[in-house]
Amino acid sequence: MAEITTQQVQELRAKTGAGIKDCKKALQESDGDQVKAGEYLRQKGLASAVKKASRAATEGVIDSYIHIGNRVGVLVEVNCETDFVARREELKELAQNIAKQIAACGNVEYVSTADIPADIVAKETEIESGKDDLGKKPAAIKEKIVQGRVEKRLKELSLLDQPYIKDQSITVDELVKQTASKLNENVKVSRFVRFVLGGDNQSE
Repeated sequence: MAEITTQQVQELRAKTGAGIKDCKKALQESDGDQVKAGEYLRQKGLASAVKKASRAATEGVIDSYIHIGNRVGVLVEVNCETDFVARREELKELAQNIAKQIAACGNVEYVSTADIPADIVAKETEIESGKDDLGKKPAAIKEKIVQGRVEKRLKELSLLDQPYIKDQSITVDELVKQTASKLNENVKVSRFVRFVLGGDNQSE
């Protein structure tokens, strides 16, 4: 049986919303193959987040947070499927926690890496490709290094890829999926704006 790492478990958990033990078992049964493990969870009815993510989420809440000292403020929109769930305390708590997360993460500019414009990705790729430490490396290795560095940089700009400030063992994306599982609805962060006193505002 293949040895399963914590990173593999967290990656599958983020994709499916299934529990840690279920994800680990699925990976063990699939010899560490993420795709097969996802199929295993769906067959067992455990990959609830995947199914929910395909459903329309047009209800929800807009929440705000003003950081201590009144120098940073955040507005965030979190969506769900029904107005009933929009009134649930769990959704309101999620929105407030995400607003606090945004306030704490000055580098975050987008909800997810998928939202980052192509020209930004191209610029980051250009910057990394031109770094001196890559000069003498073979082209194939250089390409992999650049790709890895760009992916890391894009995750730094993505809200959903940030470690959750109240529990560093999960990402914001996993936090959202956990709430979706509790509420039995598709839940997503749609957009946000971060206001900094006397500075440029960050919006997505």
